[in-house]
Amino acid sequence: MPLSFSLTPADKTFLGRQARTAIEAGLAGVYSSTPPAPPQGLPDDVLARSLGAFVTLTINHGLRGCIGNIIGHEALYATVWHMAAAAAFQDPRFPPLTAPEWPQTHLEISVLDEPTLCPDPQAVQVGRHGLVLQYNGHSGVFLPQVPVEQGWDRAAYLENLCRKAGLPPDSWRKPGARLFWYEALVFPVPDAAA
Repeated sequence: MPLSFSLTPADKTFLGRQARTAIEAGLAGVYSSTPPAPPQGLPDDVLARSLGAFVTLTINHGLRGCIGNIIGHEALYATVWHMAAAAAFQDPRFPPLTAPEWPQTHLEISVLDEPTLCPDPQAVQVGRHGLVLQYNGHSGVFLPQVPVEQGWDRAAYLENLCRKAGLPPDSWRKPGARLFWYEALVFPVPDAAA
């Protein structure tokens, strides 16, 4: 199942600038919930689509924040703006990002295709498919790059997805468990000095 969208280099540049600007505005205390629109001349068909997106922050290869939406609820450019600020300042696993940390912070954007019900867990390809598990009032999600970064095979991927949802590791096999898969376009945001 190929991605239903593509991003041009100009689209990626704009989304990367959007993420960096949102965080810099937050650090300066001037963040606005209204994101800047794409510039004139930049085709905004994909940027205006309601696609899910995550923004991931790392410092020295360690996670520093990651927030996103699996399903898009607004234009992609607005989602990236809001998720960048949320990843920097609202991830409950971390204190808010500080100005001294910002120069060492690396950003990555993941733009998600719409999740669909996975027909066969054995068809899941590590590194290609992101997963969402819903079972018994619990849910968990992993981006496609997570199992690669962690060195997991398919079985470990599914077990850790269950754990992330707060469930026993074999819950994905249970009747009533719903496993969704999706693909994503993942790209690093160049550092400000680049």
